[in-house]
Amino acid sequence: MEEDKVQQEKRELDEQTTTQRAAILGIQYFDTRDIEKTIPLVKDVIDILTMHKDRVVPLIGGNESQTWQFGITTQTPQSYISELTKQYNDIGKSVQFLLISNSGYKALMDRYDPVIKVVHDDIKIAKEGDSNTIAEVSKTLNSVGSDEIFDYLITQADHLNASDIHIENQRTDMRIRMRIDGVLHPVADLDNDRYRVILSTLASRANLSTASTEPQSGHMQKELIKDGVTHLLNIRVETVPTIYGQDAVLRLFNFDESMLNLDRLHMGKTERQQIDEIISHPRGMVLMVGPTGSGKSTTLYSIINALNTSTRKIITLEDPVEYGISGITQIPINTEAGHSFADGLRAVLRLDPDVVMVGEIRDADTAKTAIQASITGHLVLSSFHANSTSAAFSRMIDMIGVNPIFSSSIRLVIAQRLVRRLDDTTKEEYEPDEATKKWVIDALKDLPSHIEKPDLTNFKLWKPVVSEASPFGFSGRIVIMEQMVVGESIQRFLRGDEADVHTEIIETTARNAGMVTLLENGVLAALRGETTLDEINREI
Repeated sequence: MEEDKVQQEKRELDEQTTTQRAAILGIQYFDTRDIEKTIPLVKDVIDILTMHKDRVVPLIGGNESQTWQFGITTQTPQSYISELTKQYNDIGKSVQFLLISNSGYKALMDRYDPVIKVVHDDIKIAKEGDSNTIAEVSKTLNSVGSDEIFDYLITQADHLNASDIHIENQRTDMRIRMRIDGVLHPVADLDNDRYRVILSTLASRANLSTASTEPQSGHMQKELIKDGVTHLLNIRVETVPTIYGQDAVLRLFNFDESMLNLDRLHMGKTERQQIDEIISHPRGMVLMVGPTGSGKSTTLYSIINALNTSTRKIITLEDPVEYGISGITQIPINTEAGHSFADGLRAVLRLDPDVVMVGEIRDADTAKTAIQASITGHLVLSSFHANSTSAAFSRMIDMIGVNPIFSSSIRLVIAQRLVRRLDDTTKEEYEPDEATKKWVIDALKDLPSHIEKPDLTNFKLWKPVVSEASPFGFSGRIVIMEQMVVGESIQRFLRGDEADVHTEIIETTARNAGMVTLLENGVLAALRGETTLDEINREI
């Protein structure tokens, strides 16, 4: 494996350096690699404390032996070597000192003085009102050693499939919360003395200042092993000063390029066909809209991955780069340092790209530049903050104004949300009450004719059932999408053919053209037993 190879190369370098030092010092060099796991230990010759302090290990010796061998390092004091020589010469024994590498010394010391590894219980997420679990987890976290508390927290968050860790300072303690499947859960209340330990580790790894009085952004990576497989965790760090210290939010991106796949989004057949048709064209613009945490980046990256072939030049502009993908050119845009997406986009268009992804459209300059790129032979993908496709289109018109040239550039607007998926192994079917039935019927009354309408005279819904494996009755999340294909009737708003331009009118026009709304797709997912109406109402 790659990691083993790296370790072997490091060890070889250590041995080579030790060989050179031995020649300079005039001491015999000894390579311990072949014997460090099998050589019999010579016990009760030097006490463990001295072996640590003076960096020395016994190699050969015993009551019958006339010659004793000791492994020393370049850090072993000359005074101790002289003292040991005299001690054995006085009793008629000869002593031989062999220079061993620091790696060899550590390997032998791990046998002489094995590290007692403390295995802590896994973190459990408390159900609502369950203070006992929070107290239990708090006790566990407060007992974890200072040097491993931060890594333990990250490892446990990854184990729980958390997307975020919130570290919040309060007057009497420090609160830890984790966002799992889109919902924030209290995890533990830690002693205040853990604050400095966690903050200093976080600052050193993410290149932040512990003394800053301004909000900061950082980034770090950590390799983790899960189910026997090593994976890379990208962590985006945001800190902000509060009256009790710096609060931090760690956003965890469990990077696996194979997961950035449109097939894994489990979107409906119609939605997938619309996306495939639009991105098969060499030019145009696709907008992803939705609030923070709605999965916009994952969908955009999945589209990029689907387009990622040796015949296309793909460039992304991101603030920051969240996933590194082989085969594409990714450019970080630091907007806090005064850089802009519009300037970056103008620069990369000179590099002859086929596909460009702009992390986010935040201003009119970026919007106009992106749209200009999309009508001059480029496929442009971007995200935009709006609640629905109609609201996004309305906001875009407010931003760039009515412009006939741009009317054919925007080809698809996708709004999406993530909702928790019911655990299929535990979910339970139930008969909804009359009020719920009426609400469902009302929500689907205008469903477009090309969508197969479920039987609304006699339908069931599903509810979560908790288990040891699913403490909340949910397992992962699913995407709920609303896709507005920008055809002739929608283009009229951008051309100025329609005097009345606002969200409701645009939505009505899109629905008449066959668009299924977020709410409708959400309710259909609940009727299929994929999620609950509570989840749909919470997110949509």
